[in-house]
Amino acid sequence: MKQLRLGVLAGLFAAAGVLSWGAARLWDSLGTLPSVPLFAPIVLALIAVVLLATALSIRARLRAQRERRPDAKGVEPMMAARALVFAQASALVVALVSGMYGGTAVFLLGSLDNPPRRDQAIYAAFAVLAGLAVIAAALFLEHVCKLPDDKDDNKPDAAAA
Repeated sequence: MKQLRLGVLAGLFAAAGVLSWGAARLWDSLGTLPSVPLFAPIVLALIAVVLLATALSIRARLRAQRERRPDAKGVEPMMAARALVFAQASALVVALVSGMYGGTAVFLLGSLDNPPRRDQAIYAAFAVLAGLAVIAAALFLEHVCKLPDDKDDNKPDAAAA
């Protein structure tokens, strides 16, 4: 499996933000802007907590295995692979969703004097922060599940050749 790249996630975030900002401007000129749900940052924060708990659990199991503790439970390869796929999919989707909320929040910055729009801007900003927490937890889980590099002793070193 390939590692997530921060550039890809940042590009998705930026593209979704620009498109969302433009869509918010268009939608506002045609009528009312759709609301940002109150539960958006809550759901994203819950996903971040699940990813972090999974990463910490796998890391503790791997540490116990390395230290050869008698009560150590091993990490099943399929469970680690599923966790890694969940982390990568979450990071990619949340980069898009956070970009969408970020673009909406930037658009709403122009109307902070209106209390309902100020609330929507706050919800969108917290959704972006929770999305960044999801991405950080996903990258941490990916780091925990990374296999050590295989070094082949039969190949000569590139520097020695």
